[in-house]
Amino acid sequence: MSERLVTMLDQETIAARVKELGAQISRDYQGQNVVLVVVLKGSFLFAADLCRAIDMHNLRIDFLGVRSYGEGTETSGVVQITQDLSRPIAGEDVIIVEDIVDTGLTIAHLMDLFRTRNPRSVKVCALLHKPARARVSVDVDYLGFTIEDKFVVGYGLDFAEKYRNLPYIGIVTRD
Repeated sequence: MSERLVTMLDQETIAARVKELGAQISRDYQGQNVVLVVVLKGSFLFAADLCRAIDMHNLRIDFLGVRSYGEGTETSGVVQITQDLSRPIAGEDVIIVEDIVDTGLTIAHLMDLFRTRNPRSVKVCALLHKPARARVSVDVDYLGFTIEDKFVVGYGLDFAEKYRNLPYIGIVTRD
């Protein structure tokens, strides 16, 4: 059985939307200190482009390693922190940068975790939202695209650690 990729969102469409999200965040947080918390590994490409699209000098970036998928295409439902933040977020305006919100379990877990760390505010910026898979309701404050219930790869998202390097979002099909 061979794998084939079908483009869902091309590189130009993604770049234009990321630029719009950066401009919106810049307007909303002008003059404030903001921490972008990049959820690894899937969000690193999105976050790199997003932070360059945010026109602010008082922007700090930190990374949080999270695992809930393992080697499969279905979430295990268990959120494991594999790398914690390097600095405290107490009193900070935090934006969690996530590649995709599907079940909502990871974001709900992170929101609960971060509330215990006393940030000034916490918002979510996600490249993709897959509402058909939602198991818990979460607010996505800055959203790139709402997509149908397909397993997607590329632009940081993977399938068993493959396809992260693609410059577009694609759907893996099997022949």
